[in-house]
Amino acid sequence: MKLKIIKNPDNEEYEEITQDVINNNGFCPCMSVKNQDTKCICREFKEQEHSGYCKCGRYMKVEVN
Repeated sequence: MKLKIIKNPDNEEYEEITQDVINNNGFCPCMSVKNQDTKCICREFKEQEHSGYCKCGRYMKVEVN
């Protein structure tokens, strides 16, 4: 199974979360620690091996052929 990262298709939600990321100096707004692993797109989501949203909902992984 191959996965592709796309932005949240709900544009209003995507824009709100993007503003939260900007206000948090580029770090994931739902992570309490600020380091390279929590810089958006966070390491946890990059390493996620299944389809679905990242923790904050800004991005999602979808299956591709």
